[in-house]
Amino acid sequence: MTLLINLFIVLTVTLSKTLGSPMYFFLVILSFVDIIYSSLISPKLILNLYLEEHNVSFKFCMFQLFAEHLFGGAEISLLLVMAFDRYVVICKPLHYFVIIRPWVCVLLLVVSWAGGFLYSEFQLGTINGLPFCGPNVIDHFMCDMYPLLQLVCIDTYVTGLLVIANGGLMCSVVFLLLLVSYAVIFHSLKNLSQEGRQKALSTCGSHITVVVFFLVPCNFTFARPVKTFPIDQSLSVFYTVITPMLNPFI
Repeated sequence: MTLLINLFIVLTVTLSKTLGSPMYFFLVILSFVDIIYSSLISPKLILNLYLEEHNVSFKFCMFQLFAEHLFGGAEISLLLVMAFDRYVVICKPLHYFVIIRPWVCVLLLVVSWAGGFLYSEFQLGTINGLPFCGPNVIDHFMCDMYPLLQLVCIDTYVTGLLVIANGGLMCSVVFLLLLVSYAVIFHSLKNLSQEGRQKALSTCGSHITVVVFFLVPCNFTFARPVKTFPIDQSLSVFYTVITPMLNPFI
């Protein structure tokens, strides 16, 4: 379902001659990210549900850890870019095509991917050199930071602080920036007509829903002390499997 719906979004916008605004360009990139992001998690999860073989190699585990944080970080950055696009179109409509030019869209996209790459590289570098010994079973359906830190045979207090400073800080800062941007947008709605307010609220409402579905679980997962909770797997299913499927509908 995730693959089909997101691919439908990509093809619709790409082939349409009327959907050429920057908003749809960013929407296509978001769908592309959701396709890859869910493909890193869902196939292995489905196999684990139907097969008794639940093993995963260390190399694949590290690959999954790097890739999921790369595309997850890129999606977080992209949501912030889309909020900026909505801010310009609502608060500065007459200057929209002067500010959001094609090269600006490409630059924002490059910055989003660069942010995701740096975030993911730091996460992988933090855990890749640690000594693993003893148990090699994690109580999770994917390789993630906190479950893997439970298998490390040295004190991980400092490592945990680094993980929180990286993942937790990124989720929290982006979430706060999004809240500020929408506070500014909602404050500017008083200058619009009734029809303009409804159109702006409709556009912003869908983006806010996506942000809440993705970033609230992300903040709970990473912006906290390094400790696993029973609810972690349910939250992980939400932002790795359910949210990429719901985004096109939203």
